Amino acid sequence: MRALDQNQLADRWHISPRTLEQWRWRGVGPHYLKIGARVIYPFEHVEDYEAKNLHANTSGPLGKEVE
Repeated sequence: MRALDQNQLADRWHISPRTLEQWRWRGVGPHYLKIGARVIYPFEHVEDYEAKNLHANTSGPLGKEVE
């Protein structure tokens, strides 16, 4: 399984690793796998989360029509 650890994902998205910790605590962000103290993000879940949050404008995600 291809996966990213917290620091790799934070680097990919140019955010703080602490932000990912807060997201996990709040139950937001991509799905992750936790084994013991180690947290990894399966790459397919990262790509899925990115696709669902892709925007063309400030009105909302792609595919949502604004009337």
